[in-house]
Amino acid sequence: MPFPGGLWWLLCCRQGFTLLRRDYGEAEREPDGEDESFELRSKGAPAALQLSLSQPVRTSSSSERSLPASEETHNLITEQGPGPVDEDADVLVKGWLQREVRGGVKGPWIRPRKYWFVLTQDSLDYYGSSEKGARRLGTLVLTSLCSVLWPDKQRYKETGYWSVTVFGRKHCYRLYTEHLNEAMHWACATQKVIHSKAPVQTPTQLLMRDIEENCGNPEMLEQIYRCNPVLRYTSSPLYAPLLPFPYGSRDRRAPGPRGYGTLRDEAVKLFNSLQQLETARDPEPLIQGILQTCLELQPLVDEIYCQLVKQTTEPPVPGAPGDLRYWQLLTCMSCTFLPSPPVLRYLRFHLGRTEGAFPGSEMAAYGRFIGAALGKTTVRECVPSLAEIAVLSRRQDMLCTVHCPGASACTVTVSSHTTAEEVARELVARLGLWQSPNVFALFEQSRHHERPVGRATLVADVLTSLAGEGATQDSVWRLCFKHYGFLDTENVPRDSLEFALLFERAHEMVIRGYVPASEDTLQSLAALRLQSLNSDFSTQAPVPRPEELFPAQALRSRLRAPCPGLPRGPPARLRAGLLAGALPWGQAQAKQQAQREQKLRGRLREESASVTAAILERWKLLQGMGRAEAMGAYLALVREWPGFGSTLFDVDFRASPEGSCPQRLWLGVGAKAVSLYKPGEAEPLDSFCYGHISSFRVSDSSTFHLSVGDRDLLFECSRVDEIAQLLHTYLTSLGIGQTPPGAELPDGCCLGNSLDVGFLPPPQRLCPATEPWRRQPSSGSFSI
Repeated sequence: MPFPGGLWWLLCCRQGFTLLRRDYGEAEREPDGEDESFELRSKGAPAALQLSLSQPVRTSSSSERSLPASEETHNLITEQGPGPVDEDADVLVKGWLQREVRGGVKGPWIRPRKYWFVLTQDSLDYYGSSEKGARRLGTLVLTSLCSVLWPDKQRYKETGYWSVTVFGRKHCYRLYTEHLNEAMHWACATQKVIHSKAPVQTPTQLLMRDIEENCGNPEMLEQIYRCNPVLRYTSSPLYAPLLPFPYGSRDRRAPGPRGYGTLRDEAVKLFNSLQQLETARDPEPLIQGILQTCLELQPLVDEIYCQLVKQTTEPPVPGAPGDLRYWQLLTCMSCTFLPSPPVLRYLRFHLGRTEGAFPGSEMAAYGRFIGAALGKTTVRECVPSLAEIAVLSRRQDMLCTVHCPGASACTVTVSSHTTAEEVARELVARLGLWQSPNVFALFEQSRHHERPVGRATLVADVLTSLAGEGATQDSVWRLCFKHYGFLDTENVPRDSLEFALLFERAHEMVIRGYVPASEDTLQSLAALRLQSLNSDFSTQAPVPRPEELFPAQALRSRLRAPCPGLPRGPPARLRAGLLAGALPWGQAQAKQQAQREQKLRGRLREESASVTAAILERWKLLQGMGRAEAMGAYLALVREWPGFGSTLFDVDFRASPEGSCPQRLWLGVGAKAVSLYKPGEAEPLDSFCYGHISSFRVSDSSTFHLSVGDRDLLFECSRVDEIAQLLHTYLTSLGIGQTPPGAELPDGCCLGNSLDVGFLPPPQRLCPATEPWRRQPSSGSFSI
């Protein structure tokens, strides 16, 4: 009589798992013991297993690798079995410890159970007693993948015990003792045993090595792929990662940015996400989530590459939509992360094998695109945006809009590997700025803020970050191309595009309050701005908002004069006292604050209307002035300030590190000197030409040191990197000296290697900003 269906399925699965354990040399397990095999179980299979981890038969040329699977993978297993407590040299540490049992340690008054623990070179065992011949209750086999969580003071405060946690593949032992020295002794000894173990290799790693060794033998390769389903597509879930990862977590109290689990768990979860790609209606967010996980958990990059190679090897329907989803993710991975050399060789072999098997197919086209991308991929700061993922899925380039003040926006074609320097080169050529001696750069710009983009920064990363900032801030960020440093502002032709760029740069300085001028001069500048935008006065001409014509700081300064209509002195305090008696104190204060803010906004509107009316009257007087003439007159007024052409930074100045309270100043970095200004004043407090500067350095994220002769000036500013980079640019442009020992330069920049980008004379210079400066304290000087 045949067996019932369920019983027959159970018998087949039991036989299959028994053979799998036998092939990997697994011994009989003790109670609470460790299972150190790396099988990928095919859950729910009706009969024989769909996965075989046995190695193919080797030829005589590979006799050194022609070993049975049980011997070849013996390093995955450490034999274990029951035995008494021996008092021989194999025992490294032994003693009484308390182990956490079900439910955990809820508080210091609930004691965990006490056991006799024995640490050997192969395992951590525990017994019910210390007598010889005692029954072993459990064992944790120690391999190179085990990890130890060291004693933690916070846990001691919570429980009253010092804890040591040892993570194994399936179990973790949480051990407790009342003595710190004892806990540290066990942790050190266990960690030393783990470090002494040979690195564990998974079947996937062994097969990758076999493939590399037999890449010239098609028959052997075919046999390897046929006999090892771990290399091929599967629709079943993955129960263990393809590459080795440490068991447990180094610190379970400090999870990842998104509350990640262990690397092993996240690797299995990511494979589940990969399988969801086949049927996802909108795959871009899922792809971006996988990439973000790899960015935050860098060790998973190689694992995802191996999983994608597996899922694109011999799929059920090659080239089907579900199969192409894997290739699209592999394309995005290749433009974002670079795998380790062994995985990179395995990936390139897979791409070549796919192209040879399916020439002219979509898979082959993706393979060529991926191969080219891997040769250009560098470290990225963020994962591709949804727009970039959609473009990469079609193997196309992106269109980037760069705004040029005073000119129309330029559309530039960029890839995931295009740098800011390459875009700046193209714009310099397109806008005819080859002959300019000034320095240009790309900027991330909003209405009130801007920051230069490093020349080695990927434009794709900039676009992604700008899209994220624009969604969370009131102002919209955009990518701009304009002057970075001014080496010559006098000899710019009025009919050139650079003159328009210079005019826009001057207007930005005026609007941000960085040009000290009287209110009368500021109104004249605003009128000239209107004349350059709209020509002669007209009631139909569009008038920008007041803050786009007149500095907002100047408008606020007009509010400092007391308004005759506002109550002041005792009446205001009397009303506050009456209100406080009727309402709770907090509500009264909030209501008073709201009233003050409302009155302030009303006065600000009145002052804005008054200033706008005065500007319009001055605009009417400019009848007949052309656009170029208005721009020239505007620049002539701005040039009256001796600091024009300098880049100003708001800094807190200290004469010395031990000085008194800091003084708020402007630090002007120009082509010939570094100057200090009191905000709003035209004449500098002090000025230092570059010949007198002996050194400069960035000591931390907000401190900049400048040595001038015997003086050591200290500035606190959030833009210290930009200050140092701009100083470096001017020093290099002037050709002063060698690399200053006391100057810490950005990664990739040095004074001995000119910042000129190699154009024919006169040289065209681009922004030198690259990586943030390495903020390590340094000292020294250089001769000018």
